[in-house]
Amino acid sequence: MSIDVVVLGSANMDLVATAPTLPKPGETVLGHGFATVPGGKGLNQAVAAARAGARTAFIGAVGDDAFGAQLREALTADGVDVSGLREAPGASGVALIAVDDAGENSIVVAPGANATVDALTAADLGGLSGARVLLCQLEVPEPAIVAAGKATGDTTLMILNAAPARPLSAELLATVGLLVVNEVEAAMLSGWDADPLTALLRVVPRVVVTLGGAGSRYADAEGARLDVPAPKVPVVDTTGAGDCFTGALATAIAEGRPMEEALRWATAAGALAVQKTGATTSLPHRADIDQLYEVTYR
Repeated sequence: MSIDVVVLGSANMDLVATAPTLPKPGETVLGHGFATVPGGKGLNQAVAAARAGARTAFIGAVGDDAFGAQLREALTADGVDVSGLREAPGASGVALIAVDDAGENSIVVAPGANATVDALTAADLGGLSGARVLLCQLEVPEPAIVAAGKATGDTTLMILNAAPARPLSAELLATVGLLVVNEVEAAMLSGWDADPLTALLRVVPRVVVTLGGAGSRYADAEGARLDVPAPKVPVVDTTGAGDCFTGALATAIAEGRPMEEALRWATAAGALAVQKTGATTSLPHRADIDQLYEVTYR
């Protein structure tokens, strides 16, 4: 099977607690719900791409614990190729997530097996051949991301979702075809420049900045600028919404859609995700994205 999108990234079990408010430092808040949900930025984006219609493969690692088996099952249930998902001794990655009644969240990630993805095998690198999009984040060690980026050919776009934000090496930036960040990440990576899009275009050829409920902005080195509004929807939980947007965007780009259409379609996907709780549990399927896209942008 030919692959549209290869995702190199993390797989975590999300331990999600809901409460009226997020706790302040030193504060204990009485919650009103708890769930374990497969997540991690890499797994979220792979499932998002697969549900959006892309033939998707995943490269990463899980532990040899019960969470590892559940994470593998979550990927295969959505048709993701997991031949690149290795098993490492010890614990799988976990994320401790608190969500308040306004849908805002705070997250602590313990990488576990994800930290072992510091190099790629020959089979991993071979799996990148022919993919239309390579999608990476920053929850696995940078050397693996750099190796993957260098292994892509001229027909493969390397998309980097630079989250969690941290300084990026010149070696990594040289492999990036499209950078996707939120407002805080854009500000940090641009050195808090007043115009982060322009600042980031000095180091990558294309940039998308997501703006939450305000939509997204796009700019490229050729001078194009786009502002894409988001549909107004009730917000239940923002966990995984950015990953949903990025996975759907990768799918749209792999399908050859014009950038403005791709951004609008991905924004519709993200708007659907915030209306449900959890990460993978909130990721929409293609038919639902199409419907909201048509209602909002046509």
